[in-house]
Amino acid sequence: MSTVHPFEHLTPSFIQDAIESLGYLCDGRVFGLNSYENRVYQIGIEESEPLIAKFYRPARWSKEQILEEHQFCFELLAQELPVVAPLIRDGESLFCYGDFMFALFPRKGGHAPELDNMDNLFTLGRMLGRIHTIGASRPFIHRPAIDIASYGHESAKLISEQFIPAELKTSYDTLTADLLKLMEQHWQVCQPINHIRVHGDCHIGNMLWRDNAPHFVDFDDARMAPAIQDIWMLLSGERDSQQAQLLEIIEGYREFCDFNPAQLRLTETLRTLRIMNYAAWVARRWEDPAFPHNFPWFNTVRYWSEHILELREQLFALQEPPLQLYN
Repeated sequence: MSTVHPFEHLTPSFIQDAIESLGYLCDGRVFGLNSYENRVYQIGIEESEPLIAKFYRPARWSKEQILEEHQFCFELLAQELPVVAPLIRDGESLFCYGDFMFALFPRKGGHAPELDNMDNLFTLGRMLGRIHTIGASRPFIHRPAIDIASYGHESAKLISEQFIPAELKTSYDTLTADLLKLMEQHWQVCQPINHIRVHGDCHIGNMLWRDNAPHFVDFDDARMAPAIQDIWMLLSGERDSQQAQLLEIIEGYREFCDFNPAQLRLTETLRTLRIMNYAAWVARRWEDPAFPHNFPWFNTVRYWSEHILELREQLFALQEPPLQLYN
């Protein structure tokens, strides 16, 4: 007997009824946008600009955790930072309809920033410095932190016990044990680590470049984490290229916020944790029909072999000296 996934109840009729429950009049246009963790739609509104509706995955975040995400966005918007924050309707930003919590956002255009442009990196650094100044002003109370326990140990346990093929299990278990031990050493060396509120998923897909500036979207993964979490994902290419990129970003960043160079040692740790957590994220969502459809390569012997190879590369990267800042 098959079980209907909650998201399968998000029919166009249900979605429009949810939006109209807030007093809007939909014009019948409902376009699904590229989102898997939640469900996001562009909704046509009569005699007005379309809206973006985000229906949160049931049982992922609590109401309090979602409202902390919204509040962070409102704080940034109040300081005239270019973020796409939820719309407020009758004093509320989070709404309920049926079994779903949802939020509405204005539609914004733009394109991904060009990270090979040093001027763009400097601008991104300045923006992140401003975001982190506000992020450091007070902590999240309900949202969790990015840490080795949840992103590393829990991910490895899930994959080892339920997903890794038997012929790869020994290799995977040995490798992840070595990785976790080394990452914990790096984490300890960097103590005390100052955790602040960060975007958490600061890649180019979550930025819209318009009016010569980045507009940050989708704070769904905002957590407490070291500042470097929002910086390392902007680095790419060979070491020399990453070194030059880092210097440009931090030059802009330090116009608004201090940066502790000791956190650079966490770059490869955070990259490794992201790789491990990503695999576990897809695994945890495998019962959602959207995942087998959009990730058909997942959970094959080839996928897990390539995943192990990627983690082996990270084991070597963790043993290399970190990038440096120069006075």
